[in-house]
Amino acid sequence: MLPVMKIAIGFLFAFAALRFNGLDLLFDPVGWALCVSGLFQLQRSEDDPFGRARPFAMATFCVSLVALVVSGAPSNGLLDFSPVEHGIGVANTACALITVWLSVDAVIRRIRSHGGVSEVALLDVLRWAVVSLGALGMLAGYGYADLGPVLPVVWFAAVLALIVTLYRSAHLPYLSPEWKPVAS
Repeated sequence: MLPVMKIAIGFLFAFAALRFNGLDLLFDPVGWALCVSGLFQLQRSEDDPFGRARPFAMATFCVSLVALVVSGAPSNGLLDFSPVEHGIGVANTACALITVWLSVDAVIRRIRSHGGVSEVALLDVLRWAVVSLGALGMLAGYGYADLGPVLPVVWFAAVLALIVTLYRSAHLPYLSPEWKPVAS
């Protein structure tokens, strides 16, 4: 599987929910692990954009794994874990949005260096939409604003558009793991 396809499918696993008897069958840590793998394959050095995005994707994997464990922990009624769950939820959302921003930024930089103006413009708009609407949704979820049902629908549409756009751009030759920059 191509690295950018891994990133796109990772976002799908991380942001979509396929529930069966209350259990989400698309485990978020699996999605973030796919992102880590795709970013690793595209990384040329520790300080290139893919190298900078990968540690955040790894942190998001760890936080989402903790969130999965905490959300599945039984409550005995004696201790209220809501502050812990709240903190993990905020960290999970923040890490996810930072990872999306940096991962898409790395793809944008690689495409931009090869003149793909229309792909860059679309990815840039979608990245802004996903991250800004996700941050607004997080604030609304904690009662800071009442944005109604429109925000989640628009955010999810932006996420799907981003996933499709990344998936479609995965075939570009300079987004393959074998691509080497030409020395000038």
